[in-house]
Amino acid sequence: MSTVSSESELDRLVAVARSHEPSYGNLPAPVPAPELPSGAVTTVAALALRDLFLSWGLDAERAGTSQWNPLGVFVRPGDRVAIKPNWVLHWNKSGAGLQCLVTHQSLIEALLEYLFLTEPGKVVIGDAPVQGCDFDALREACGLDHIVSTFRQRGLNVRVEDFRRTVLPGEKLGGERIEEARGMEHYLLYDLGPDSLLEPISEDADRFRVTMYNPDLLRRTHRRGRHQYLVAREVIEADVVFNLPKLKSHKKACVTGALKNLVGINGHKEYLPHHRKGGSRNGGDCYGGSSWLKSGAEFVYDHANRLHPGRAQALLARSGEILLRLATVFGEDANLEGSWFGNDTVWRTCLDLQRILRYGTGDGRMSDSPQRLVVSITDAIVAGEGEGPMAPTPVAAGFLTGGTNPAAVEWVNARLMGFDPARIPLTRHAFDRFRYPIATFTVEDVVVREGDAVLRASEVSPRDGRAFRPPAGWVGHCELVPAEK
Repeated sequence: MSTVSSESELDRLVAVARSHEPSYGNLPAPVPAPELPSGAVTTVAALALRDLFLSWGLDAERAGTSQWNPLGVFVRPGDRVAIKPNWVLHWNKSGAGLQCLVTHQSLIEALLEYLFLTEPGKVVIGDAPVQGCDFDALREACGLDHIVSTFRQRGLNVRVEDFRRTVLPGEKLGGERIEEARGMEHYLLYDLGPDSLLEPISEDADRFRVTMYNPDLLRRTHRRGRHQYLVAREVIEADVVFNLPKLKSHKKACVTGALKNLVGINGHKEYLPHHRKGGSRNGGDCYGGSSWLKSGAEFVYDHANRLHPGRAQALLARSGEILLRLATVFGEDANLEGSWFGNDTVWRTCLDLQRILRYGTGDGRMSDSPQRLVVSITDAIVAGEGEGPMAPTPVAAGFLTGGTNPAAVEWVNARLMGFDPARIPLTRHAFDRFRYPIATFTVEDVVVREGDAVLRASEVSPRDGRAFRPPAGWVGHCELVPAEK
């Protein structure tokens, strides 16, 4: 295939569309859409997506006619397409429901309607949720099988895939654990070596950790000179990838959207460093300062994660929980997983995966030229704030964003949340200069378009002045306006 230019004007453009209302469901009355077989859009998400394409200026010459094919700008007939939603978990740990947790199914359905017009060869919708996610329950709750079945009957070659290698049905250490749930033939292994953004902090790679995984396995995949990722073939073999995140605050990264969402293209968490063991006073970034109780909890959790599932593992995990609870009794915060502004690890992992998706070849190597187009459409009709990604509470944000460069899209997303992207490592470093760059332009070059309005990225702010509530570990360290004391 021909390579994709990273210097186009389209890369620097971020489109914004406001929804009819900040909720999902049917419109009061259908809105004409002559380009679609049905002749109309009927859901809030479908109308917002249509408005997004209009703001974006896609196939503008034919807009409003039956020949309009906005996604034809990106997808050619016969192309292989991958859709990467955010399907982190089948239930919201805050109790607030799925609408602020996962990419809403009505947006996926609306995207499929427009993809149908492009006549793609095949479409794969997939993600690697956390190991405790009940994927069947998620599919049922979101009505995914019905959506897929309907499009298959219309002749679209589409399927849903769970990209995970490891599944923990009971969600807790000590319970059943299914290894090798998906064969290695479905993945490609990439090693960024010294080009990884993790390399500068790899002098003590034994500290790399990811929650509920054996730290010894991380040592095999990430150490000085070796930084491996295991990526689902479906996204690498795609000509076009649609990145469909749910916009939320995130305990470790501050923001999860166009940049963080790609963690779900990796099939096994043992390839994903999220933080480093220890407090900031002794070389780690798991939590700020130092704490003998938290250090003890880390020690216990490490031993639990090294054990096979069973009673001993469950007891050790419970002991770790007790130590962490004691820390809170003595006035410390409850952070033990890099859930704070001092996490200097997770942003590096996220940006490594962005680079692999953009430059990775079909044989596990990296090219100096982009290999596929990645289009990001962020679902923020109902977004999430607070303790995301798995326990957010809803924000009636009422917008979608779109763009072909995730760094530009996420910068705008953060500002729409009322966060300062320059204070957030993930968004700030996405514009850094390194090999296999994510953005080859500066923030000052980003153009934001909403309807007829054109703004600079620095002029974007929440429409109603209502900023998202940051995670507890980020309060006072990410806001556009400093938090009140």
